[in-house]
Amino acid sequence: MNLHALLQHRARDNNPVKVGIIGAGKFSTMFISQARFTPGMQIVGIADIDPQKARQACLRTGWSEDILSFENSTDAINDTARRKKTAITENAMALIAAELDVIVEITGVPEAGTVHAWKALDADKHVVMVNVEADCLLGPVLGQKADAVGRVYSMAYGDQPAIIAEQIDWARAVGLEVVCAGKGTRFQPEYHYSTPETVWQHYGFSEEQVTTGDYNAQMFNSFLDGTKSAIEMCAVSNASGLIPQKKGLQFPPVGTDNLKDTLKPSSEGGILEHSGTVEVIACENRDGSPVTNDLRWGVYVVFKAPTAYVKRCFAEYGLRTDATGEYSALYRPYHLIGLELGISVASAALRNEATGSSKEFIADVAAVAKRDLKAGEVLDGEGGFTVFGRLVQAGDSLQNAYLPMGLTGDARLTRPVAKDAILTYADVELDENLLSFTLRKSMEKEKRKGISR
Repeated sequence: MNLHALLQHRARDNNPVKVGIIGAGKFSTMFISQARFTPGMQIVGIADIDPQKARQACLRTGWSEDILSFENSTDAINDTARRKKTAITENAMALIAAELDVIVEITGVPEAGTVHAWKALDADKHVVMVNVEADCLLGPVLGQKADAVGRVYSMAYGDQPAIIAEQIDWARAVGLEVVCAGKGTRFQPEYHYSTPETVWQHYGFSEEQVTTGDYNAQMFNSFLDGTKSAIEMCAVSNASGLIPQKKGLQFPPVGTDNLKDTLKPSSEGGILEHSGTVEVIACENRDGSPVTNDLRWGVYVVFKAPTAYVKRCFAEYGLRTDATGEYSALYRPYHLIGLELGISVASAALRNEATGSSKEFIADVAAVAKRDLKAGEVLDGEGGFTVFGRLVQAGDSLQNAYLPMGLTGDARLTRPVAKDAILTYADVELDENLLSFTLRKSMEKEKRKGISR
């Protein structure tokens, strides 16, 4: 409750929290817009393969041109920071090696995120991982690495997984059973097969909107085809211990008034396979009509009273409950992604505390064929033309050798795969020299050891 005061103290001491950002997309731009208004925080540098993109991100959010400097060496970046300027660079490794406290990884590319986070931890930096794709693939390994070197590996506050993790922590810290946690989104079953060519018609965006804003077709398609939802709920599971349902995400159309009635075990009149799980709810019914009081942009946690006394307290203090009076829900209607990211940065640097962090390999996201795929085709990853992601339990993923979504970029098929089939490692040829592949195999090996015990 005192992050602002701690930041003010750093500002008074002329010792700001020094931050390096890797990736200059929408999330990054939103954070950049707020960092200049945050006392005690300094953006040392912004790295992107297109430095002009980073420059434009600063200028469009009100930064002055004269505080930006194009640099490509660690010494030059450090010198720029001492002069209270921000370095723009294409050299992410030079930025990681610079004199700073926190690296924020926002590339969205699993291999890049893995390399950047690993190198940053080696360089004694805290890591705020906006790159949920990398976290979903091997977050527990990166979390263990951070623990080993005494640094923080953190989810990004403002993004839904971290806010969900906060709600789960709240419920557990006051002694409530977490029944289900998750978020809202827009979903129809046919969206699983959407591609970057069809995504805009589903969203209803005009050509003018697409050409003038921050619109990446493949990224937006990941939100639509269910992959991003699976990735985010995987991250929540691995951070919280909540276990996915065997059937994965069902995207039931549920409004905020019905969270408590629907998202509880089927044995209690709800739809869940078991208590202590995750689910994503749709903001429209299957016929396309809007859900009343939808939670499209928000997050929620459903909890249960542990005793008759707490059940009575629920009633006395106006909580909306199901018919039994035992189940209730807390929700937040919005999340502000990059605008809120400073919470994670400050928490890591000033409290040595993550705003959620993957701890166990509990959940995974398996790749599913969007259409009949042919031998020799090259997969194009999240939000593309070939596969979408499905949330699965880690044990099932290992037992069946499912291909994780994070390894589907540039993977070449060695045999045909039918539409709606889950891909396996045996279906593809992978680059085994990738750090993400090496660490993933290490994580799988450790999980198998744990299961065998």
